[in-house]
Parts: sequence; C-alpha cells; structure tokens
Amino acid sequence: MILRNFGQKISPLIKKHPISLKTFIYFFITFNIATLSNSYSETTKETYKQLSIFNEVFNRVKERYVEEVTDKELIEKALNGMLNALDPHSSFMSEELFKEMQIDTAGAFGGLGIEITMEQGFIKIISPIDDTPAQKAGVESGDFITHLDGQSVVGLSIKEAVDIMRGEVGRPITITIVRGMKEPFDIVLKRAIIKIQSVKHKVIDDIGVLRVTTFNEQTTTGLKKIIKELESGEIDIKGYVLDLRNNPGGLLDESISVSDLFLEKGEIVSVRGRDKQDVQVYSAKKGDIIKGKPLVVLINQGSASASEIVAGALQDHNRAPILGITSFGKGSVQTIVPIDSGAIRLTIAKYYTPSGDSIQAIGIEPDVVVPQAEIKVLNELFTFRESDYQDALTNETKDPNVKEEEVKNLIDDDYQLFRAIDAVKTLATVQK
Repeated sequence: MILRNFGQKISPLIKKHPISLKTFIYFFITFNIATLSNSYSETTKETYKQLSIFNEVFNRVKERYVEEVTDKELIEKALNGMLNALDPHSSFMSEELFKEMQIDTAGAFGGLGIEITMEQGFIKIISPIDDTPAQKAGVESGDFITHLDGQSVVGLSIKEAVDIMRGEVGRPITITIVRGMKEPFDIVLKRAIIKIQSVKHKVIDDIGVLRVTTFNEQTTTGLKKIIKELESGEIDIKGYVLDLRNNPGGLLDESISVSDLFLEKGEIVSVRGRDKQDVQVYSAKKGDIIKGKPLVVLINQGSASASEIVAGALQDHNRAPILGITSFGKGSVQTIVPIDSGAIRLTIAKYYTPSGDSIQAIGIEPDVVVPQAEIKVLNELFTFRESDYQDALTNETKDPNVKEEEVKNLIDDDYQLFRAIDAVKTLATVQK
C-alpha cells in the first residue's frame, strides 16, 4: 500500500525526470530494506562475534591444553557448561546417559540409590531412595558429597559425578560425607541394580500408611491397586497417611494423577513458561478414591518437585493437613529434548500451586511442624492395671499389651509417622 501510494505521487515526476528519479527510487527502496534489517543485523553481528570467541577458545584449548582432548569431549563439556550455568537442573545428556535416564523413569537402574543436585561445587543429596545401598548405609537428605574414592568432586558436572558413582555392579565406592557441623566421614557403598518399588504400604492401628518413594510410570497404578485392596479387606481402615518424605519427585503427569485420586474437583497445578500467555492448568476429575476419609500428608527436606505438587494441591484444597518439615523447594519444570547425539534436559517453566504460589527455592510449609526426633518416653515409677492381678482373667480376643508395644515401637522408630497416624485418628474421631 505504501509503495502503491508512493508510486502514484511520483509517477508524473518520473516522466519529467526519468533518470534522476529512477535512481532516487532505487536508493529509497534499498535504504528501507537496510533499515528493516538493521536491528536483525545488530543481533546477528553480536551472535557471530560471540561464536567467533567460542571458536577461538575451542581451538586454543585443543592445541595447547596439557592433555590431548577430542572434539567430542570439548563440545560435550561446553554444552554441559552452558546448560549447567543456567540452573542446576538443565544439562546435556550423551546417548549413553539418555538411555540410562529412560531406564530410570521406567523403574530400574544401576547405582547407589540417591537423587542428587550440585550446590556450591559439591554434590548435594536431595534424598536417598528406599531399600538402596545409600539408604541402608545411613545417607541422609541434605548431606554433601565432597569426595568420590578420595577424589574431590569440585569441578565435576552432574553427568560426570553420576558416571563415577554408577560403575560396575557389586564394586565398592567410598563417598566422603559432610553433614551439618560434623567432621567429614567416609561411607563405603556397593553399587547395585536399583529396582524401585514406587509404592509401599502397611496398616498401623487401622490406619493405612501409603509410602510413595518416587513418581515413575508405575506410581498411580500401584497406589490405586493398594488402596482398593485395603478398602475391600477385612480391616475397617479409618484413614490414610500419604508419606512423601525423601521422595525426590519424578514425572509431572504422575504427580497430577496421584493428586487427582484424592480430590473431587479444582485445580491441581498450573505450569507457566516465560511467555505470560503460556499457561497450562491441570484440574481434578470427580472421584475421591478414599471417599472423604481422613488423609494426612508427611513431607520433609527431601520431598521435592512432584512430591511438592501433590502436597501443595492437597493443602490448598484443605483435603489434607501437611505434617513434617519444609520441603526441598524445586518448583521448576524440565523437558527432555532429544537431539542427534543424545538429549538436553531444559528448564522450560515453573509450576504453581492452586493458590497461585510458586514454591521455587521456598518449598511447601507444613501445617504442623514435626521434626524427626528421638523421643524418650518417661515410664511412671509405679502403675497398676487389671492385667497385673495374679489371677486376672485373660482377654480371649486380643492381647492388651500388643497395641501398646506397637505404638511404643513407632514412637522410637519414626516419631513423624507416629504423629501423622495420631492426626488421622483425631480427624476420624471428629468426622465420626
């Protein structure tokens, strides 16, 4: 339209001054094309400048580094450096690592059994996985690994650290741990094939305890199966504890479907990218699998990512009180982008609880703070009950000492779980 109007205005002038005006039009069009591409040129010019610097550094390192390095090694390290510098959860995966990651989400892999991140140059343990060498040896959430087989981990990427820890099955590795203000100490672990059972359960005093260790492809299916078995069994289940302690997260879809099991309606989580209009909202479908029975959720500093989505959704909808201590605080979403020689894990969004809060670097605050503690139960100096009479009649249906012993053991072994079960009992009584 602009060119047409321009042409109509200058057409008479062209006839009068054909050469000079044709030349003018040529320069006019050329000038405008240059103007339109000016901002693009500035951007690409800067990009080419930075790529030129990269190329120069690449060649200098290849020519003069103290040890010989291949092009592949240099490029992989450069890609890892670029992605790791963005945030702790973005990374480059070689073909081998990508295949291992796919095995991980399916529920079986070889290694030590820990979920890790990098912090201040050291390996930080998000959580040990249940029934793995690390968990059995006493590795805890929040521990830092400073050395692997005596070698410092400073300067290693997550990929390099994982490669070292995942060695040959059955072969030992010594990890040096720093825990709080204690002196560093060594733990010897034997690598093993890690088979993840993402859902376990037990019944304590008519309360169903549902332990979810990770969110993989089997989690929702396993949880539904266990709950249906408990609900149709001989025991009248009063309520449930959903134990998400030391659960490092996993698949977003699984965290959404697990939340949906206990909700009748409402938003579960929203995922927002850098574009303000790029928002995905996931909502619950009708149907609470435990039909409104009391539910309490247990979290700790090792509960991360998908665990926090579940805890946040159930908390915001007042479906379940949260007990324990503040969770890990990983509120970002990663996607796996396959490329020709592997894949990249890239942070593409943050997730928000139904109330609209981001938990990134803050975590889920429990409704009732319950630290994991060793509780000393003070026995009274002298007690006397019916059962203490020498000729007291026996109870033919139940040993009166069994329940008391069970509770005492629970207080000694897991005070947080004891408090959660006690909370479910209270809710069940009030509900009744």
